[in-house]
Amino acid sequence: MSGNRAFHVLARSGFAVNGLLHILIGAIAIGVAASGGSGGEADQSGALKQVSSTPGGLFVLWIAVVGLFALGLWQLVQMAVISNPDPKKKWGKRASEGGKGVVYLALGVTALTFALGGSTSSSDSSQTLSARLLETPGGVFLLVAIGLAVFGGGVGFVVIGIRRTFRKLIRVPAGTAGRAVVVLGVVGYVAKGIALGVVGILFVVAAFTVDSEKASGLDGALKALADLPFGIVVLVLVGIGLIAYGVFLVARARLAKL
Repeated sequence: MSGNRAFHVLARSGFAVNGLLHILIGAIAIGVAASGGSGGEADQSGALKQVSSTPGGLFVLWIAVVGLFALGLWQLVQMAVISNPDPKKKWGKRASEGGKGVVYLALGVTALTFALGGSTSSSDSSQTLSARLLETPGGVFLLVAIGLAVFGGGVGFVVIGIRRTFRKLIRVPAGTAGRAVVVLGVVGYVAKGIALGVVGILFVVAAFTVDSEKASGLDGALKALADLPFGIVVLVLVGIGLIAYGVFLVARARLAKL
């Protein structure tokens, strides 16, 4: 299945769709900064809502559904075929690929909801999950663990960007095009990492304050940046970075090593 050409085409379309969503999220974040910290939902749900409201948006949504589900399945297949003589590295890589697969499948479900005429909010989903965990014995510790895991993922994105290890995932073009792709990758991965880091911090804050509304996902994280000193400037820069990450993902749709 992982070597099927049609499957590869669908998986590549998933990268392109994910790129489009990040471009829209970055644009929404800049809009939030321009309005002083308020505005639309700066997350995948907000991006999909924008897509659904545009002419031809329903067609794009169904493309998103197919592409994201295909990319999620491809990641899970990759998880199954990973081999490494070091068991720790092998299972660490499998956990990473499996986590990506679950994220893409979840995005596919969200896109499917909008394609079928419904709607959903990532922020509300995060708050609902947090509320349920806080009501569960020992749930506060699990919420802290989730927050630390997301924060760790954010740190990982920043490290990947700074060390440029994302170059192993793509065929870097020669010349100016290759340099542009690398710059987009560096800026994009760092910005994505910062956003995820703040999401993780908000989960931990929700656990310690026993306030599920603090865990408001990516939208809440980006809007929280606006409340920091020079936060509007930071939010604009992160928004630009997310747009760069989106453009990188669109390029990865063509350049990815599958």
